[in-house]
Amino acid sequence: MRQQLNNDNTETMKKTFFCFFLCGAISFCSFAQFPKVMDSIRNLTKLDHRGMMQLLQIDSLRPGVDGSNKPGVPNAVNYDESKANLYPNYPDPLLLKSGKKVTNINIWWNQRRPEIVEDFDREIYGRLPKNLPMVNWEIVNVADETNGDTPATTKKLVGHVNNSLYPDIKVDIQLTLVTPTQASGPVPIIMELSPFPADFKMPSAFSKNTSEPNWKQQILSKGWGYAVIVVTSYQADNGAGLKQGIIGLVNKGKSRKADDWGVLRAWAWGASRAMDYFETDSSVNAKEVGIEGHSRYGKAALVTMAYDSRFAIAYISSSGEGGAKLHRRNIGEVVENIASESEYHWMSGNFIKYAGPLHWNDLPVDSHELIALCAPRPVFIGCGDRGDQWCDAKGMFMAVSMAGPVYKLLGKKGLNASEIPKLEMSLIDGDVAFRQHKGGHTPEPNWPVFLLFASKYFK
Repeated sequence: MRQQLNNDNTETMKKTFFCFFLCGAISFCSFAQFPKVMDSIRNLTKLDHRGMMQLLQIDSLRPGVDGSNKPGVPNAVNYDESKANLYPNYPDPLLLKSGKKVTNINIWWNQRRPEIVEDFDREIYGRLPKNLPMVNWEIVNVADETNGDTPATTKKLVGHVNNSLYPDIKVDIQLTLVTPTQASGPVPIIMELSPFPADFKMPSAFSKNTSEPNWKQQILSKGWGYAVIVVTSYQADNGAGLKQGIIGLVNKGKSRKADDWGVLRAWAWGASRAMDYFETDSSVNAKEVGIEGHSRYGKAALVTMAYDSRFAIAYISSSGEGGAKLHRRNIGEVVENIASESEYHWMSGNFIKYAGPLHWNDLPVDSHELIALCAPRPVFIGCGDRGDQWCDAKGMFMAVSMAGPVYKLLGKKGLNASEIPKLEMSLIDGDVAFRQHKGGHTPEPNWPVFLLFASKYFK
């Protein structure tokens, strides 16, 4: 489980436990069974993690940083900016491996971009398998409802993954699509990557009472629609699940190879299968579909945007290390945390090397190049302030800024700022945008600004 900044905060830990229990980390079980299930997950994860280290011929890894903020803890997290930039030289997204500069868009599309994709495939997120199965979408329920003040039509769908390759593993994708009932034609859609179904309601003990419209109501009020894909329905969020779900299905229940895809790439694959469905639904303008995710789901949303050019826009919230944060930055969560037993499953096996025999500076790419892979399509990067330091706001801002030259090459506009802006100052004039809100680790405060940004591109 992701380390929290305030481990001594009882309410935070209660909420974290509750979310972990529901996020697909375990299948349905009684609370009496919970300890045994968790022990099984931990043991299977440990075995898989150790097996990948043996495959890579790695004996030990450097430990991740401790985010508890307790005095005297070993390997404490760093939030001192003077110690942040251990490796200040970053890969140039517009420099070919041959040493030649990228001087026109043809060189970008035909030479440099494929080089960057190959590095991310091999070392960071893993490769898509060649034997990926087809998905057959079934509408299981249609209902007319009112969300806020907007009459809406809700379609619940299940994407049945063809498992003839390995019948022992069954995989279904849960997806909900909601569109304004009174729409006169196809509408733009914003799809959220989530561990929860669209109609899930957080218990009152964990939710904030507010009269403000939620993100779904804000979208519907614009005449747009939204979708929620339950990513943990087709790939669990733990190392034990790597022999199950879509990853386990294509591997026929066997362990991954070093450059096989991880969970973030698998979640992105499911999002692309949802896009396949949107292209067949007459209520959806498939040319205007955005992707959104928060925290680990923000990482997956950015991966989705980078790899699938059909998505028109992205809102990436608090994605941090493994997402929009620069890997070479020593602020908050670092590479070693992602390579540990609790998070390594998100990435390719090869990523583990950079917490062992190799270091951050040995990475062939960094996160600004992941953002650059989204170009020329618009991307909004957001995060919070106190309570969200783990994500490294400045490191994400720097990545957005350093992706700007690629956007400029492709005729678009980067950030109009060289320094991270003040809290709640919105940088949305360009095609890559950034905003840090007050309110900690949550996407909610930035939704209105993202929708204003998206309005430049959607009808």
